[in-house]
Amino acid sequence: MGKVVLVTGGAGFIGSTLVRYLIERTGYEVVCLDALTYAGDLRSLKDVENSKRFRFEKMDIRDERNVFSLLKETRPDYLVHLAAESHVDRSIDGPEEFVQTNLVGTCRLLRAARDYWEGLEEKKRTFRFHHVSTDEVYGSLGETGCFTEESVYDPHNPYSASKAGSDHLVRAWFHTYGFPVLITNCSNNYGPYHFPEKLIPLTILDALEQKPLQVYGNGKHVRDWLFVEDHVRALFKVVTEGEPGRTYIIGGNMERRNIDVVESICDLLDELRPLRSGSYRGLITFTADRPGNDFRYAIDSGRIRSELGWEPSETFESGLRKTVLWFLENEWWWKPIRENHGDGVRPGMRHADRPGRYLDQASRDRSS
Repeated sequence: MGKVVLVTGGAGFIGSTLVRYLIERTGYEVVCLDALTYAGDLRSLKDVENSKRFRFEKMDIRDERNVFSLLKETRPDYLVHLAAESHVDRSIDGPEEFVQTNLVGTCRLLRAARDYWEGLEEKKRTFRFHHVSTDEVYGSLGETGCFTEESVYDPHNPYSASKAGSDHLVRAWFHTYGFPVLITNCSNNYGPYHFPEKLIPLTILDALEQKPLQVYGNGKHVRDWLFVEDHVRALFKVVTEGEPGRTYIIGGNMERRNIDVVESICDLLDELRPLRSGSYRGLITFTADRPGNDFRYAIDSGRIRSELGWEPSETFESGLRKTVLWFLENEWWWKPIRENHGDGVRPGMRHADRPGRYLDQASRDRSS
C-alpha cells in the first residue's frame, strides 16, 4: 500500500503545486484539506481532481474534532501544513484573521495530529508533521548577510508575527511531547496559479490591463525569489528525508530589488505581448511605503543543499518567463478572480502613511 500525505491549504498557491507534484510525480495518495477562503481555488487542482489517489475535504484546521476524525480515517504517513493567511498587506488591514488561522489553527491542528500519532502503531516511528513557514519571521537584513537556521526571530508585521508564533508552537510540540515535527522557512515564492495580490502576479495582470504598476517606497527593497515548483521539490525532500526537530531554510539564491522585478516583468511583456506604442515600464508608479516593510531578505540554503541534496532548478529569469507565459495563456483562471476580488485599493495601502499607529477599524466598531 502506498504512502498517504495530508496537505492542509492544498487548494492554495504552494499547496496546490505540492498536490499536483505528489499526484503526477510520486505514487502517494493525497488528502487535500482546505477551508476554501478567498485564496483557495479548486480550479488549481483540476489537473488531478479525477485521480483515484486524490481526495479533497473542505475543512477548517480550527475544527479539531473533524480534523482528528479525518486523520483517523485516512491514516496519513505525512502531514504537510500549508494552511495559512499569508499576505502581509492584508495582515495590516485585518490582523485578527492571521492570529486565528496561523496561531489558533496551528495549535488545534497540532493537538489533533498528536492525538492521531499517539494512537498509531506501525506508522508511529515514521510519521512526520511538516510545518511550512516563511523567512519573514527573521525580520530584516541590512545590505549584507543572509538568514540561516540559527537566525534570531524578529518579526515586523502581523503576518510574520503570527507565523513566528506558529513556528514556536510546532517546536514546543517536539520538545514537550516528542512529536516528530519538521519546519521549513522559505523565501518569496512565485509561479503559476499565484493568487493575484502578490507582487509578481499583480504586476503582470495590472500591466495587461494597463493599470498603474504600484511600487512601494523607492523600490529598493530586496527579496530572494524561489520558483514554486523548486519549493515543492524541497518540501518533499524535507518531509521524506529530513531529521525530526530540525529546521531547513529554503531559498532560490535569487536576490532582486522590487523595482528590478517589476521592470523585468515589463520587459518580458514588451517582448511577448507588446503595446501598440511605448513600453509597459511607462506604467510604473511609486507610492508610499507600507508599514513595517522589511528592507532585505536573503537566504543561506546550505543545510538543505548539503544534508538533503536539494538545489533549485530555475534561475529567476527562466522562472519569471515561465510565470509570465502561464498568466498570458491561462486567463480562464485569473480573470474571474480579478472580477470577484478587490476594491481598486491595494491591501495595506489604506494605512501606509501611518506606520505603527493603526487601529483596525473593525476592532473599533466591535468595541463601540
